[in-house]
Amino acid sequence: MIQAITESTIKANLSTEDNRIDTSVASTQIRHLVKFINDMDGSVQYAYGAVETIYNRYTDFQFLYNTTPNIYEGKTKLIPSGSWKYEVYEVSWIGTVTVSAGNAPASETDVLSPAADTKGVVQGIVTKGKLNLTDKSGTAQVQYTQREADESTNYIYYGQ
Repeated sequence: MIQAITESTIKANLSTEDNRIDTSVASTQIRHLVKFINDMDGSVQYAYGAVETIYNRYTDFQFLYNTTPNIYEGKTKLIPSGSWKYEVYEVSWIGTVTVSAGNAPASETDVLSPAADTKGVVQGIVTKGKLNLTDKSGTAQVQYTQREADESTNYIYYGQ
């Protein structure tokens, strides 16, 4: 499970190498497309990691918050807070890896044509899980005012 705060950089270490699909290329030829799905309204956002470092057993991801999401630059706008699901898809290249429009698939079903060594191919899903997104301090939809307890009698405050 990923724990994150709204309007901030999301950092995650996800197990990807245990389930690697395309073992015919080096890890430098692999990137991961992450699909974020909101549990409340079903909205979907895609993003490649702004920073993605593949280690022997896992991948270190960073996704940047931005009011203008950009799938290829790893910029997301995951709002509202709450429970999200994520699915991580392996994308591999034979030639030069370029994460940009026309060179990297924009979804798990996107097939780039005409085929070329410089165009990524979605190999399949390598991991999935939950993302718990918490409100940034002071931005919650419901805000409470805490009052000092009276020393004598208990009071109920109405509409204040």
